[in-house]
Amino acid sequence: MEYEKHFALSTHLIQVAKKENLTLDEFILLIYFEDSLDKTFNIELIKTATNLTENEILTSFTTLIKKNLLNVESATDLEGKRQEKISLKPIYDQLKEQEIKEEEEEKKINIYEAFENEFGRAISSIEYEIIGAWIEKGWKEELILGALKEAVYNGVTNLRYIDKILYEWQKKGYKTMQEVKKGLVKKEETKSEPLFDYNWLDENEDE
Repeated sequence: MEYEKHFALSTHLIQVAKKENLTLDEFILLIYFEDSLDKTFNIELIKTATNLTENEILTSFTTLIKKNLLNVESATDLEGKRQEKISLKPIYDQLKEQEIKEEEEEKKINIYEAFENEFGRAISSIEYEIIGAWIEKGWKEELILGALKEAVYNGVTNLRYIDKILYEWQKKGYKTMQEVKKGLVKKEETKSEPLFDYNWLDENEDE
């Protein structure tokens, strides 16, 4: 598992090196700080480990700082003395952001597949764009899928209908499906206010 993590990070460092057009010296220094247990900026240790000259180290280090690939952070050692440590946090943050983006892309694909499964057919390019627009507007996946299930339950499989469901939920301030379910319970208890402000059957007949 540790090997997999190291390999994944090293692969990311290669991607960063290509993206930032790093020199070989800069890349070597980046790998040194990633592998080194001693994160202090010790010229002699770095020279021994990398075979870089002092000038090459200083030049590369300055460039990596300017490109926001390294940070210098203050830390306290076991004796209580303050030391400056080299941090690869900017690199780790990039890796985390990339993972989040990949997860979001995967969620989008799952949503599209869910619509196709519920509709029993492939969605059109226009439908694909509409669903994508909901996601871009910040609608949570659970609400989009919840609205889809609500529409299918009522025997309607078109996005205009689902869009109205989302609009009604937005008007009522629902942000999660748990809040939607609470609204349904409240409706059953009071029987005074409809959960939605339009007639499902009329909408269905229009289709």
